[in-house]
Amino acid sequence: MTIHPTAIVSNKANLHETVEIGPYAVIGDGVTIGKNSVIGPHAVIEGTTEIGENCRIFQFAAIGAVPQDLKFKGEDCKVVIGNNNMIREFVTIHKATSADIASTVIGDGNLLMAYCHVAHNCKLGNHIVLSNGVNLAGHILIDDFAIIGGMSGVHQFTRIGCHSFIGGASAVAQDVPPYVKAAGNRAKLFGLNEVGLRRRGFSDAAVDALKKAYRIIFRSSLLLSTAIEKVRLEVEPLPEIERLVSFIEKAPRGICR
Repeated sequence: MTIHPTAIVSNKANLHETVEIGPYAVIGDGVTIGKNSVIGPHAVIEGTTEIGENCRIFQFAAIGAVPQDLKFKGEDCKVVIGNNNMIREFVTIHKATSADIASTVIGDGNLLMAYCHVAHNCKLGNHIVLSNGVNLAGHILIDDFAIIGGMSGVHQFTRIGCHSFIGGASAVAQDVPPYVKAAGNRAKLFGLNEVGLRRRGFSDAAVDALKKAYRIIFRSSLLLSTAIEKVRLEVEPLPEIERLVSFIEKAPRGICR
């Protein structure tokens, strides 16, 4: 274990022997950090925070502070961060309140660029990119391989579907379905994320089926319920189609159109 002499590390923290802690970093009582993770200078990690293996947390990041929620009453909730994440300069990740999942969760292989904010009770999947200055309000769910462009803001309780792409400086106030592109204030849809899907190895059959489903749901004049029924009748029942349709059916806030 390499701990710079200017760092402040609680003797109640649980650090793997391969962890590196940079100058002036502060590691609090309830923190657990896994194998080969590196904590940069002046980073502050506090509260009940679990960080996995091979994570890189850059200078001035702040993780595990109490949430910016007036309902918070001091409950001992958590931040859970998986493996192979890169958390850049000045990122803030807040601990959860006791509502719903009672944790703020970040999966594996994610990139959170500088100045991002992840609020209480958010749940991020795997291989997500938050570009510089993305701000997530509380209780947001983001599925695997989503990309959110810089300076975008996402409303609380919103869901972002897998393999979706949100353009920079967007204001997202409703759910963004999987596999699509969205942008604007308020965000609206701009077609299928075809380039992203092909880069990630989606088959021609899957892309073609998603295109057909997209046209029926978002480009026809049908009511949403009728369009979904038409998709189930006319589009090949691939897993991607079922995921798209199920996401839309379970959107209590409504979806970007």
